[in-house]
Amino acid sequence: MKKVILLRLGHRPGRDKRITTHVGLTARLLGADGMLLAADDPVVVKSLENVVSRWGGNFYIKNKVDFNQEIKEWKTGGGKVCHLSMYGVNLPNVTDELKKCDKLMIVVGAEKVPPEIYYLADWNIAVGNQPHSEVAALAITMDRIADVDTLGIKFPGAELTIIPTKRGKQVIENLRN
Repeated sequence: MKKVILLRLGHRPGRDKRITTHVGLTARLLGADGMLLAADDPVVVKSLENVVSRWGGNFYIKNKVDFNQEIKEWKTGGGKVCHLSMYGVNLPNVTDELKKCDKLMIVVGAEKVPPEIYYLADWNIAVGNQPHSEVAALAITMDRIADVDTLGIKFPGAELTIIPTKRGKQVIENLRN
């Protein structure tokens, strides 16, 4: 299985808290190993760590990272960088290349993306050439490049598990060792 991490660029605490949390939740759900937050928001980190604790998995969150340093270290370690933007090449044109990556960092912006990101990235990719949600762009991209059915991922160590039902909700509490 490939290693995928998310780099969340920028974050306006008063405005982006929910979106940043949703970007992290989406990355986790669809198989990312972790999220690097290029901002300082311990509340978002705590929220995501709480989800991992209750719903399982090994997803990690690293707060207050230097995006330049993280990208350079990732690339030095043989990783590739994919920046999601509505100004890039269309996703279907590079999906096969992305699928071949063993180590992929997906960069998702919030506020104005620093211009150097467009040059540091191996790919600037557009899910659509119209304004759209970064959560949607991440979900579509991760689903298209997945090696497995990401909706069937089992999360080890979960306290809670949802049992699919036609109507209503069924959640079971798992026994922990």
